[in-house]
Amino acid sequence: MKTINKVLIALTCISYLLAGCGQHNHDEHSHSEEHGHEHAEEDGHSHAEGHHHNEEHVVYFSQQQFDAFEIEVDTLPLRNLSSYVEANGRLEVPPQNEASVTTTIGANIVSIEVIEGDKVAKGQVLAKISHPDLIELQTDYINAWNQLKFLEKDYQRQKKLYEEKVGSGKEFQKTSADYLSTKGMVNGYEAQLKLLGLSIDKLKESEVYEQVLVTSPINGYIRAVEVKLGQYVQPQKALFEVVNIDHIHADLMVYEKDISKVKEGQKVKFSVESESDSELEAVIYSVGRAFEEDPKAIHLHAEIENKEGVLLPGMYVEGRILTDDAMVLAIPEEAVVREGDQFIVFTAEMHKNKADMPVWKFTPMEVRVGVKDQGWLEVKLVSPLKEGAQFAMNNAYYLISELKKEEAEHSH
Repeated sequence: MKTINKVLIALTCISYLLAGCGQHNHDEHSHSEEHGHEHAEEDGHSHAEGHHHNEEHVVYFSQQQFDAFEIEVDTLPLRNLSSYVEANGRLEVPPQNEASVTTTIGANIVSIEVIEGDKVAKGQVLAKISHPDLIELQTDYINAWNQLKFLEKDYQRQKKLYEEKVGSGKEFQKTSADYLSTKGMVNGYEAQLKLLGLSIDKLKESEVYEQVLVTSPINGYIRAVEVKLGQYVQPQKALFEVVNIDHIHADLMVYEKDISKVKEGQKVKFSVESESDSELEAVIYSVGRAFEEDPKAIHLHAEIENKEGVLLPGMYVEGRILTDDAMVLAIPEEAVVREGDQFIVFTAEMHKNKADMPVWKFTPMEVRVGVKDQGWLEVKLVSPLKEGAQFAMNNAYYLISELKKEEAEHSH
């Protein structure tokens, strides 16, 4: 029994000694932490690798870090942002600004005067053609014209005799029929020759053209040359394609769900691949009334206001139709980060530490977002702000990653 009591007394003494040592170590550890925290503040750095303060859900940067990451801070500005409807399509020209150049008679190409890309004026020679059929058409016309002159004299003579009841009615009818038939033939020849651009007056003087000029029907540029020297071309075959891009416009498709939002007079902002660094503007001047089934959409046409750079028919267009304007609080897109269903921005505050060095404090704040326009987002505040509150205007993804790293360290 005495032995047991001695053992219990010894164990009790040891317990008191261990407790005293533990308290002493704990006090030393606490003192060390406080000293280390003060030292970090004096340096303007955070506890975790010089980036964060021990306070949860806050990111601290020294001025050096702030400058290194080129963080920008400012108050939320009011900006005129527009709601919009996305619309894609292509650049086109009106039908009257495109021409397919043909000839009305089969012939051989004897010269080509232009190449693709050449600027041409209305009436400018594009090519020359020649063929025996062309010469035959002209000689047939000359013969018919001379025959008509003879028949006209005979017709006038027979008509006078018939009216004076001297000549035979039957003879007058025959002369009249021959005259009118030949006159119709001459008119037909003249119509064909005019289509070929030949001078009727010179043909009446028996001047025959060995070659016929193929000319441009509009001002514009040669988009395509479809023939080569010596080639025989059939009537109505396209020899050249000419396009006038003075009235090039955006032909856009608007899907069924957005049709009610668009109307004439609305502005369109769009870009093309050849001018991807700049945004062009247009105004809707026509909204289609025909609904297409595949895709379920309508066409609309917008006149381009600032025709800069290389704009050619057929180029793909990515556009936004501006539907409503409003002055709203806004922030750059790069200052907002999405976390699940939440949109986060960072408020920014600067204060001095014990060493009188600047320290930046970034606090995450949930906001609601609205209209997006030209790299800016409308923001709707969930909680009130103090007057003059500043925000990080860029690098939101870097700030959120630093915040997550700090939270992960605290969880350990």
